[in-house]
Amino acid sequence: MDPKLHQKQAMNHLNRVLGYAPMVAEDGQAQVHLTQEDWWVVADALFKMDTPEEMLPDAIESYNLKNENRTIVLNTADLEIDVDII
Repeated sequence: MDPKLHQKQAMNHLNRVLGYAPMVAEDGQAQVHLTQEDWWVVADALFKMDTPEEMLPDAIESYNLKNENRTIVLNTADLEIDVDII
């Protein structure tokens, strides 16, 4: 797969996560699940592909991994979003 296409696909997944998370949020926290394939696309783009910050959705202020690298944590102004694999 073309690396740029891979990154674009990851940004589409992230935008979907950001759109869905407020609907399931409680007390500033949200948990969203992605398929294994989609989760890995996002993880690759964030942690392995040197994706430029300007390519990330503006709402994401920071991101990291937790749960022994099985959960992607996205921090926005309003939420901490845990992205897990279904």
